[in-house]
Amino acid sequence: MDYKASERIQDLQYFGEFGGVNPSISDSSTYTFLSAKTMFDTFEGNTEGCYLYSRHSSPSNLYLGEAMAQLEGTESANVFASGMGAISAVILQLCNSGDHIVCSRTIYGGTYAFLKNFLKKFNISTSFVDITNLDVVENSINKNTKMIYCEAISNPLLEVADINALSSLSKKHKLPLVVDNTFSPLSVNAAQLGADIVVHSLTKFINGSSDCVAGAVCASSDFCLALKDVNDGAGMLMGSTLDSLRAASILKNMRTLHIRIKKHSENALYLAQQFEREGLKVAYPGLESHPGHETMKAQMNPEYGFGGLLTLDVGSLDKANALMEQMQQKKLGYLAVSLGFYKTLFSAPGTSTSSEIPMEEQEELGLSQGLIRFSIGLENDIHHTYLIMRECMEQLGILTNDSALV
Repeated sequence: MDYKASERIQDLQYFGEFGGVNPSISDSSTYTFLSAKTMFDTFEGNTEGCYLYSRHSSPSNLYLGEAMAQLEGTESANVFASGMGAISAVILQLCNSGDHIVCSRTIYGGTYAFLKNFLKKFNISTSFVDITNLDVVENSINKNTKMIYCEAISNPLLEVADINALSSLSKKHKLPLVVDNTFSPLSVNAAQLGADIVVHSLTKFINGSSDCVAGAVCASSDFCLALKDVNDGAGMLMGSTLDSLRAASILKNMRTLHIRIKKHSENALYLAQQFEREGLKVAYPGLESHPGHETMKAQMNPEYGFGGLLTLDVGSLDKANALMEQMQQKKLGYLAVSLGFYKTLFSAPGTSTSSEIPMEEQEELGLSQGLIRFSIGLENDIHHTYLIMRECMEQLGILTNDSALV
């Protein structure tokens, strides 16, 4: 790896207008021009760097965009009002009526619904495939295919995409590879592994405080400028603009991302190892038993670990719900969707974040109704957390008293 992403982010310096150590927040929806010609040139797209209107760009959003470009090592980045705003803008920028997309079979439910249901209005079709099977991926490409889309670590089954191999395949067929890296910032540098476009939900780990929604697209300067084009830019015309105050807040939180990701990963690995020793059905890329373990090891930044997400299959939805409710009562975390918070968050994706996927398709994917997705928090004493979680499982009969404590 070249100069570390965390150091590139730390080295970014934006002085406030009065010398503040944080950049001043641009609290304006529109910007003045010193000449009418400059306004005209800006509408024509000839004066990059001039501010036109906050739906187009703002200083605060550009600061955050530059930090995101440093995170992924891309030429540029645009920020959006949500992760779905970023994802939908990329897809609609690249695809027209009659086009086709090859996509991972396990993805966030909102992305799935957008690709399968919403894009029907535009006669854009999607093939959902096992992204870990390169032959299947290649055989799904046809003359109308315009992109390969996947998540670096999939939601919620935690399948690991071989980004290097997918990049080679996409280049062979002259297709852009779009990777959602929401689950693994810093752990995986998708752009450096060959992704052409990297999308993030900034709502999650990057912001880390569950107080806003935001998204980002990290890509070439040309693609990011195309998204902002006043005539046909999907980012500009769909209006998914991030508020400047939120952009400034997320930028501050990014300064601690490297510390937080290490702790999320450390805690998740500890719990996954303990659960596996107990004989529980746990999935975590850091376990040797995980099908994507070797792929993850080959493409990850070891300093940041295997990520903060793990899943546990307790057999039935009733048991999953009972366990989550009990864990919340014990103040181990929150029964809530999303991820990246300082407290552990847990939900049953089959009836929440993946509920857009029909039940028969969930069964085909192996998405059990008893599956719980954990976003492991920043607990200081993770062994204490484990002991209380184990106690909850014993009370519900998920574990027996004879299981050896480690």
